[in-house]
Amino acid sequence: MIDGSMPTIPLLRNRSFVSFVVNRTFNVMGMHAFTVAIGWHVYNLTGDPLDLGLVGLAQFAPAFALFLFAGVAADRFDRRTILVISNFVQFIAVGLVLTVLTFDLASVPIILAILVVHGSARAFYHPASQAIMPNLVPTEQFPTAVAYSTSATKAAQLAGPAIGGLLIAWAADGVYLFIMGLFVIGGIAAGLIAGNLNVRIKEPFKLITVLNGFTYVWNNKIVLGAISLDLLAVLFGGVMGLLPIYASDILHVGPAGLGIMRSMPAFGALLTGIVLTQMTTPRHMGRALFFSLGLFGASILVFGLSETFWISLVALAVYGGADMVGVYIRQMLVQVATPDAMRGRVSAINSVSINASNELGDFRAGVMAAGIGTIPAVVVGGIATLAHRMHSDTQFRSFQIDPIV
Repeated sequence: MIDGSMPTIPLLRNRSFVSFVVNRTFNVMGMHAFTVAIGWHVYNLTGDPLDLGLVGLAQFAPAFALFLFAGVAADRFDRRTILVISNFVQFIAVGLVLTVLTFDLASVPIILAILVVHGSARAFYHPASQAIMPNLVPTEQFPTAVAYSTSATKAAQLAGPAIGGLLIAWAADGVYLFIMGLFVIGGIAAGLIAGNLNVRIKEPFKLITVLNGFTYVWNNKIVLGAISLDLLAVLFGGVMGLLPIYASDILHVGPAGLGIMRSMPAFGALLTGIVLTQMTTPRHMGRALFFSLGLFGASILVFGLSETFWISLVALAVYGGADMVGVYIRQMLVQVATPDAMRGRVSAINSVSINASNELGDFRAGVMAAGIGTIPAVVVGGIATLAHRMHSDTQFRSFQIDPIV
């Protein structure tokens, strides 16, 4: 549970919370700028949509392989230290990409190997960053803190790809220097977070300790339902990995257009997040989740069939706004009710579901695009998402969440 004994001060005067938000903002900005840059360079290197799918798979595989250990680490060690180290490793990974491009050593296997390193750092970063925030704010401020933090993250997802796309067009490989700077700032901000964040769980390190997060999620059916609904929706409806093809071959807008397209989901999510900051006691989250899931699927269909740039941008903004609702609900469920000593392991399960839906969704889309074409692959994904919405268990439609309890 969240510690209700903390003194209540305005969120923007809480140094640890502000440092955390700065860390999240610059880390996410760097990660998304990196994703845009690496996708563009890989597609230009081979012209094969399957390689874009492999990029997503290389980033997901470490998260899947390491998430159990990452969750235990977030419950045993200082979460702030984990954030600092993760930013440093991501800095190194981006530097390696810059090195192989500078010396003309780039090949798909080498880039994928570097992405595995980058993905390994992300595997440890996500559980620690999700588990740490309840340690930084008192109970009554937590819903607003989630909305502020998530909105800042979405702003980073908006700025990162846009700036990354522009820098690809203007500075070519120099974009990676910018990304390295973002991870440096993120690491410094993480180091400024105050407090004793070493949870030190009392359970011995053995298999049952590692798997306790699964037991908690399985027994909490609402958490399980929210996570699985969102996972399957984005797995079916992943389109972000195919954006380099749309920018290059379908909409013909180049790397700058790619950056703008990559930013539009974050723009829609940011607008939604601003609304959510005003909801101090959220209700009827089940209905909102199902409505957003339907809107998510419809936006994928519109984007897949559009050959007009501005229509595609609007569809991507709706896509991001709908996804933001699912992110907010999942954050509330995972962070509010989970005991602090187990929050790292439960957050790890939530993180791997996010990575699975995003990276495996990109892999699914890349494989289908290689087999049946890019537009059919996106359309099939949108149809599958809507079908998933219509056939999902309706028991989650009416649940309510009181985050203060």
